[in-house]
Amino acid sequence: MKKIIYFSLIFVLLMTVNNCTTPYSAVSDLKTFEDMTYRHTVKKVHLPTSGYTVAYTDEGNGDKTIIFIHGLGSYSQAWIKNVETLKSDYRCISVDLPGYGKSSKEPHSGQMSFYAGVINELVSELQLKNVYIAGHSMGGQIAITSYLLYPKMVKGLILAAPAGFEYFHKGQRQWFRDVMPPDAVKQTSTEAIQNNLASNFYRLPKDADFMITDRMAMRSADDFAAYCYAVSQSVKGMVDEPVLDYLKDIKVPTLILFGEKDNLIPNRYLNSGPTAKIAKTGADKISGSKLIMIPKCGHFLMFEKFDVFNSEVKAFLEKL
Repeated sequence: MKKIIYFSLIFVLLMTVNNCTTPYSAVSDLKTFEDMTYRHTVKKVHLPTSGYTVAYTDEGNGDKTIIFIHGLGSYSQAWIKNVETLKSDYRCISVDLPGYGKSSKEPHSGQMSFYAGVINELVSELQLKNVYIAGHSMGGQIAITSYLLYPKMVKGLILAAPAGFEYFHKGQRQWFRDVMPPDAVKQTSTEAIQNNLASNFYRLPKDADFMITDRMAMRSADDFAAYCYAVSQSVKGMVDEPVLDYLKDIKVPTLILFGEKDNLIPNRYLNSGPTAKIAKTGADKISGSKLIMIPKCGHFLMFEKFDVFNSEVKAFLEKL
């Protein structure tokens, strides 16, 4: 039973509900995460206060800058369909959080406040102005935390299926802390990797295959154990620093998007009910926020329904 639960939480605290039968026998091993192919040119900046080196892509220009923060187990590549469109009007910076992608992988707490501090330091080092933060899933909770801790840094929030809207009682929070040690991440099977990613979507797009092959290939990388540790710590970080009670303190324009067929929110093991109920509960706490529910769409909404996401983001930012 515990093994099933381990597999269910890999990638973005997901539930295995679909079968992905595409063969991936030809996947090439990686020596390090640096060997992964990214769509856009990768830059790096050393953050002297935290000591981490953060990898990021920097595309487009405009008077508004969007910082894109990925979810649990993911990387900056999650946003490629959004950057390609939005870079025409905005400066688009997609980050690999410490421990993920091509960023450095020294051990860290995984706390949401830690990641928020990294974003704040990144903004300072790159001398960014007029910053809007877009976050997916765990990245949404990081975006919220970034505003709560550094309100002067953030002009607005774009929350894509954000973690943090769902209530977990004390016992449930402890379950999360216990359920996914680094070894559970490390030992995820090929079948589980495919099923886990599939459950992020209402219909798995064919062009999402690279996320599966990258996740398979990284298992051979020298820095894979450090990645697994970061994922495990991040799960604890989300439940250790909940934001639900502080949503009322958000005083900047906020766009919230959820897929109506999200399989991950609410967590199907711990809570029941429709995604729309959780989405509305959170949105109602944020004064003046706009909530968009996207039909026939799962958790990875900005990739699955990128056209809707991009259109809503443009309309949101054009009014500000």
